[in-house]
Amino acid sequence: MTDNTPQNPLAPLALLGLGDMGTALARTWLAAGHGLTVWNRTAAKAGPLAAEGAVVAASAAEAVAASRLVVLCLLDDASIDSALAGVDLTGKDLVNLTTGTPAEGRARAAWAEERGARFMDGGIMATPTMIGVPESGAYVFYSGSRPLFDTHRAALEVPAGARFVGEDAGHAALHDVALLSAMYGLFAGISHAYALIEGEDIAPKDLAPLLSEWLGAMGFFVGNAAERLTSRDFTTGVVSSLAMQVASSGTLLRTAEEQGVGAELISPYLELMRRRLTADPAAHGGEDTVGAITLLKR
Repeated sequence: MTDNTPQNPLAPLALLGLGDMGTALARTWLAAGHGLTVWNRTAAKAGPLAAEGAVVAASAAEAVAASRLVVLCLLDDASIDSALAGVDLTGKDLVNLTTGTPAEGRARAAWAEERGARFMDGGIMATPTMIGVPESGAYVFYSGSRPLFDTHRAALEVPAGARFVGEDAGHAALHDVALLSAMYGLFAGISHAYALIEGEDIAPKDLAPLLSEWLGAMGFFVGNAAERLTSRDFTTGVVSSLAMQVASSGTLLRTAEEQGVGAELISPYLELMRRRLTADPAAHGGEDTVGAITLLKR
Protein backbone atom coordinates (compact mmCIF):
# COMPACT_ATOMS: atom_id res chain seq x y z
CA MET A 1 0.00 0.00 0.00
CA THR A 2 1.39 3.41 -0.96
CA ASP A 3 1.94 5.86 1.87
CA ASN A 4 0.37 9.20 1.05
CA THR A 5 0.66 10.65 4.53
CA PRO A 6 1.98 14.22 4.41
CA GLN A 7 5.57 14.31 5.56
CA ASN A 8 7.05 16.58 8.19
CA PRO A 9 7.49 19.96 6.41
CA LEU A 10 11.20 19.78 7.32
CA ALA A 11 11.66 16.32 5.84
CA PRO A 12 14.99 15.84 4.03
CA LEU A 13 15.27 15.82 0.27
CA ALA A 14 17.82 15.41 -2.49
CA LEU A 15 18.39 17.87 -5.32
CA LEU A 16 20.18 17.03 -8.57
CA GLY A 17 21.31 20.04 -10.60
CA LEU A 18 22.85 23.27 -9.32
CA GLY A 19 22.46 25.78 -12.10
CA ASP A 20 21.05 29.20 -11.21
CA MET A 21 17.56 27.81 -10.54
CA GLY A 22 18.75 24.70 -8.71
CA THR A 23 21.00 26.77 -6.46
CA ALA A 24 18.15 29.17 -5.66
CA LEU A 25 15.91 26.23 -4.75
CA ALA A 26 18.63 24.67 -2.62
CA ARG A 27 19.20 27.84 -0.63
CA THR A 28 15.50 28.22 0.23
CA TRP A 29 15.26 24.64 1.51
CA LEU A 30 18.42 25.03 3.54
CA ALA A 31 17.25 28.35 4.98
CA ALA A 32 13.98 26.72 6.01
CA GLY A 33 15.85 24.00 7.90
CA HIS A 34 15.49 21.06 5.52
CA GLY A 35 18.17 18.44 5.39
CA LEU A 36 19.44 18.64 1.82
CA THR A 37 21.70 16.40 -0.21
CA VAL A 38 22.90 17.91 -3.48
CA TRP A 39 24.68 16.64 -6.57
CA ASN A 40 25.92 18.44 -9.64
CA ARG A 41 27.94 17.18 -12.58
CA THR A 42 30.39 20.06 -12.02
CA ALA A 43 31.17 19.42 -8.36
CA ALA A 44 32.65 22.85 -7.69
CA LYS A 45 29.18 24.42 -7.85
CA ALA A 46 28.22 22.53 -4.70
CA GLY A 47 30.96 24.14 -2.57
CA PRO A 48 29.03 27.24 -1.45
CA LEU A 49 25.99 25.13 -0.56
CA ALA A 50 28.12 22.80 1.54
CA ALA A 51 29.16 25.83 3.55
CA GLU A 52 25.47 26.55 4.11
CA GLY A 53 24.74 23.05 5.41
CA ALA A 54 24.08 20.89 2.36
CA VAL A 55 25.51 17.39 2.12
CA VAL A 56 27.36 17.02 -1.16
CA ALA A 57 26.96 13.62 -2.81
CA ALA A 58 29.80 12.19 -4.84
CA SER A 59 27.37 10.74 -7.41
CA ALA A 60 23.79 11.01 -8.51
CA ALA A 61 23.15 7.53 -7.14
CA GLU A 62 24.43 8.60 -3.73
CA ALA A 63 22.16 11.65 -3.74
CA VAL A 64 19.11 9.59 -4.74
CA ALA A 65 19.82 7.04 -2.01
CA ALA A 66 19.88 9.77 0.64
CA SER A 67 16.18 10.75 0.54
CA ARG A 68 12.76 9.54 -0.48
CA LEU A 69 12.01 12.87 -2.20
CA VAL A 70 14.32 13.55 -5.14
CA VAL A 71 14.07 16.82 -7.08
CA LEU A 72 15.60 17.08 -10.56
CA CYS A 73 16.59 20.48 -11.93
CA LEU A 74 18.94 19.59 -14.76
CA LEU A 75 19.79 21.08 -18.15
CA ASP A 76 17.32 19.13 -20.27
CA ASP A 77 15.45 15.84 -20.53
CA ALA A 78 18.47 14.01 -21.96
CA SER A 79 20.46 15.04 -18.88
CA ILE A 80 18.08 13.03 -16.71
CA ASP A 81 18.88 9.83 -18.63
CA SER A 82 22.57 10.56 -18.28
CA ALA A 83 22.47 11.36 -14.58
CA LEU A 84 20.18 8.52 -13.53
CA ALA A 85 21.43 5.73 -15.78
CA GLY A 86 21.60 2.60 -13.65
CA VAL A 87 20.43 4.37 -10.48
CA ASP A 88 17.96 2.44 -8.30
CA LEU A 89 14.75 4.48 -8.09
CA THR A 90 12.60 1.92 -6.30
CA GLY A 91 10.33 3.60 -3.77
CA LYS A 92 11.51 7.09 -4.66
CA ASP A 93 9.34 10.14 -5.26
CA LEU A 94 10.75 12.00 -8.27
CA VAL A 95 9.84 15.62 -8.89
CA ASN A 96 11.17 16.85 -12.21
CA LEU A 97 11.68 20.61 -12.47
CA THR A 98 13.81 20.31 -15.60
CA THR A 99 12.31 22.38 -18.42
CA GLY A 100 10.65 20.13 -20.97
CA THR A 101 7.67 19.54 -23.23
CA PRO A 102 4.36 17.85 -22.38
CA ALA A 103 5.41 14.74 -24.32
CA GLU A 104 8.67 14.56 -22.40
CA GLY A 105 6.78 14.81 -19.11
CA ARG A 106 4.47 11.95 -20.05
CA ALA A 107 7.32 9.78 -21.26
CA ARG A 108 9.32 10.51 -18.11
CA ALA A 109 6.34 9.51 -15.94
CA ALA A 110 6.17 6.12 -17.69
CA TRP A 111 9.95 5.79 -17.36
CA ALA A 112 9.77 6.44 -13.61
CA GLU A 113 6.88 4.03 -13.10
CA GLU A 114 8.83 1.27 -14.85
CA ARG A 115 11.61 1.86 -12.30
CA GLY A 116 9.33 1.67 -9.27
CA ALA A 117 9.12 5.40 -8.56
CA ARG A 118 6.27 7.84 -8.25
CA PHE A 119 6.65 10.85 -10.52
CA MET A 120 5.53 14.41 -10.86
CA ASP A 121 6.57 16.94 -13.50
CA GLY A 122 6.85 20.65 -12.83
CA GLY A 123 6.90 23.98 -14.64
CA ILE A 124 8.52 26.84 -12.74
CA MET A 125 6.79 30.19 -13.25
CA ALA A 126 9.61 32.29 -11.85
CA THR A 127 13.16 33.46 -12.34
CA PRO A 128 15.84 32.37 -9.85
CA THR A 129 15.68 35.74 -8.06
CA MET A 130 11.96 35.18 -7.34
CA ILE A 131 12.52 31.85 -5.59
CA GLY A 132 12.07 32.02 -1.82
CA VAL A 133 10.49 35.48 -2.02
CA PRO A 134 6.78 35.09 -1.13
CA GLU A 135 5.81 38.54 -2.36
CA SER A 136 7.31 37.82 -5.81
CA GLY A 137 4.30 35.70 -6.78
CA ALA A 138 6.51 32.78 -7.86
CA TYR A 139 4.86 29.40 -8.20
CA VAL A 140 5.35 26.01 -9.80
CA PHE A 141 2.85 24.01 -11.84
CA TYR A 142 2.84 20.31 -10.90
CA SER A 143 1.20 17.37 -12.64
CA GLY A 144 1.39 13.61 -12.35
CA SER A 145 1.02 11.64 -9.11
CA ARG A 146 -1.50 13.36 -6.86
CA PRO A 147 -0.50 11.21 -3.87
CA LEU A 148 3.12 12.35 -4.34
CA PHE A 149 1.96 15.98 -4.38
CA ASP A 150 -0.13 15.53 -1.25
CA THR A 151 2.72 13.80 0.57
CA HIS A 152 5.36 16.45 -0.16
CA ARG A 153 3.32 19.61 -0.63
CA ALA A 154 4.69 21.34 2.47
CA ALA A 155 8.28 20.94 1.30
CA LEU A 156 7.46 21.87 -2.28
CA GLU A 157 5.83 25.12 -1.17
CA VAL A 158 8.97 26.35 0.61
CA PRO A 159 10.67 27.86 -2.48
CA ALA A 160 7.49 28.88 -4.34
CA GLY A 161 3.76 28.34 -4.44
CA ALA A 162 2.58 24.93 -5.65
CA ARG A 163 -0.31 24.53 -8.11
CA PHE A 164 -1.40 21.00 -9.03
CA VAL A 165 -2.92 20.96 -12.53
CA GLY A 166 -3.83 17.32 -13.05
CA GLU A 167 -2.70 13.72 -13.10
CA ASP A 168 -1.67 13.90 -16.75
CA ALA A 169 2.08 14.33 -16.29
CA GLY A 170 2.26 16.50 -19.40
CA HIS A 171 -0.02 19.21 -18.09
CA ALA A 172 2.52 21.09 -15.96
CA ALA A 173 4.74 21.67 -18.99
CA LEU A 174 1.69 22.50 -21.12
CA HIS A 175 0.54 25.16 -18.66
CA ASP A 176 4.09 26.49 -18.42
CA VAL A 177 4.55 26.80 -22.18
CA ALA A 178 1.05 28.23 -22.71
CA LEU A 179 1.76 31.07 -20.28
CA LEU A 180 5.25 31.67 -21.64
CA SER A 181 3.94 31.72 -25.21
CA ALA A 182 1.41 34.38 -24.25
CA MET A 183 4.20 36.32 -22.54
CA TYR A 184 6.38 36.32 -25.64
CA GLY A 185 3.44 37.38 -27.80
CA LEU A 186 2.90 40.29 -25.43
CA PHE A 187 6.60 41.15 -25.54
CA ALA A 188 6.43 41.09 -29.35
CA GLY A 189 3.65 43.65 -29.45
CA ILE A 190 5.37 45.90 -26.93
CA SER A 191 8.62 45.67 -28.87
CA HIS A 192 6.85 46.67 -32.09
CA ALA A 193 5.24 49.63 -30.34
CA TYR A 194 8.59 50.94 -29.09
CA ALA A 195 10.17 50.40 -32.53
CA LEU A 196 7.51 52.63 -34.10
CA ILE A 197 8.55 55.65 -32.02
CA GLU A 198 12.31 55.19 -32.52
CA GLY A 199 13.70 58.44 -33.96
CA GLU A 200 10.54 60.41 -33.15
CA ASP A 201 10.16 63.12 -30.54
CA ILE A 202 8.39 60.66 -28.24
CA ALA A 203 10.30 59.37 -25.24
CA PRO A 204 9.92 55.67 -24.45
CA LYS A 205 9.31 56.60 -20.82
CA ASP A 206 6.34 58.71 -21.93
CA LEU A 207 4.85 55.87 -23.98
CA ALA A 208 5.38 53.31 -21.19
CA PRO A 209 2.45 54.30 -18.94
CA LEU A 210 0.16 54.53 -21.95
CA LEU A 211 1.15 51.02 -23.01
CA SER A 212 0.60 49.65 -19.52
CA GLU A 213 -2.82 51.29 -19.25
CA TRP A 214 -3.94 50.13 -22.70
CA LEU A 215 -2.74 46.55 -22.28
CA GLY A 216 -4.44 46.40 -18.90
CA ALA A 217 -7.70 47.52 -20.46
CA MET A 218 -7.34 44.85 -23.14
CA GLY A 219 -6.93 42.12 -20.51
CA PHE A 220 -10.64 41.32 -20.92
CA PHE A 221 -9.63 39.32 -24.02
CA VAL A 222 -8.31 36.48 -21.83
CA GLY A 223 -11.68 35.68 -20.26
CA ASN A 224 -13.62 36.52 -23.41
CA ALA A 225 -11.56 34.09 -25.46
CA ALA A 226 -12.01 31.32 -22.88
CA GLU A 227 -15.79 31.76 -22.89
CA ARG A 228 -16.06 31.84 -26.68
CA LEU A 229 -13.76 28.86 -27.23
CA THR A 230 -15.88 26.89 -24.76
CA SER A 231 -19.25 27.86 -26.25
CA ARG A 232 -17.97 28.15 -29.88
CA ASP A 233 -20.11 31.27 -30.11
CA PHE A 234 -17.93 33.93 -31.75
CA THR A 235 -20.67 36.40 -32.65
CA THR A 236 -22.85 37.23 -29.63
CA GLY A 237 -22.08 40.60 -28.10
CA VAL A 238 -19.33 41.50 -30.56
CA VAL A 239 -18.15 45.08 -30.19
CA SER A 240 -15.43 45.16 -32.83
CA SER A 241 -16.05 42.73 -35.71
CA LEU A 242 -13.46 40.69 -37.53
CA ALA A 243 -14.37 42.39 -40.83
CA MET A 244 -13.73 45.80 -39.32
CA GLN A 245 -10.46 44.77 -37.71
CA VAL A 246 -9.15 43.20 -40.91
CA ALA A 247 -10.08 46.33 -42.88
CA SER A 248 -8.29 48.58 -40.41
CA SER A 249 -5.22 46.35 -40.05
CA GLY A 250 -3.77 47.86 -43.20
CA THR A 251 -3.20 51.07 -41.27
CA LEU A 252 -0.91 49.21 -38.87
CA LEU A 253 1.14 47.78 -41.72
CA ARG A 254 1.36 51.07 -43.64
CA THR A 255 2.43 52.91 -40.51
CA ALA A 256 5.16 50.37 -39.87
CA GLU A 257 6.39 50.83 -43.44
CA GLU A 258 6.34 54.61 -43.12
CA GLN A 259 8.32 54.41 -39.88
CA GLY A 260 10.85 52.03 -41.38
CA VAL A 261 9.85 49.25 -38.99
CA GLY A 262 9.58 45.59 -39.92
CA ALA A 263 6.13 44.12 -39.35
CA GLU A 264 7.30 40.57 -38.61
CA LEU A 265 6.20 40.75 -34.97
CA ILE A 266 2.56 41.63 -35.75
CA SER A 267 1.89 40.48 -39.31
CA PRO A 268 1.34 36.77 -38.44
CA TYR A 269 -1.64 37.61 -36.25
CA LEU A 270 -3.05 40.08 -38.77
CA GLU A 271 -2.70 37.42 -41.47
CA LEU A 272 -4.49 34.89 -39.27
CA MET A 273 -7.45 37.25 -38.94
CA ARG A 274 -7.48 37.81 -42.71
CA ARG A 275 -7.49 34.06 -43.36
CA ARG A 276 -10.47 33.57 -41.03
CA LEU A 277 -12.41 36.32 -42.77
CA THR A 278 -11.66 35.34 -46.37
CA ALA A 279 -12.55 31.68 -45.74
CA ASP A 280 -16.21 32.74 -45.44
CA PRO A 281 -16.86 36.51 -45.15
CA ALA A 282 -20.59 36.06 -44.61
CA ALA A 283 -20.12 33.58 -41.78
CA HIS A 284 -17.11 35.13 -40.07
CA GLY A 285 -17.30 38.85 -40.79
CA GLY A 286 -19.50 39.54 -37.75
CA GLU A 287 -17.34 37.54 -35.35
CA ASP A 288 -14.77 38.95 -33.02
CA THR A 289 -11.15 37.82 -33.45
CA VAL A 290 -11.31 34.75 -31.17
CA GLY A 291 -12.48 32.49 -33.99
CA ALA A 292 -9.09 32.95 -35.66
CA ILE A 293 -7.56 30.85 -32.87
CA THR A 294 -9.21 27.75 -34.35
CA LEU A 295 -7.00 28.08 -37.45
CA LEU A 296 -3.85 27.44 -35.44
CA LYS A 297 -4.66 23.80 -34.63
CA ARG A 298 -3.00 21.60 -37.23
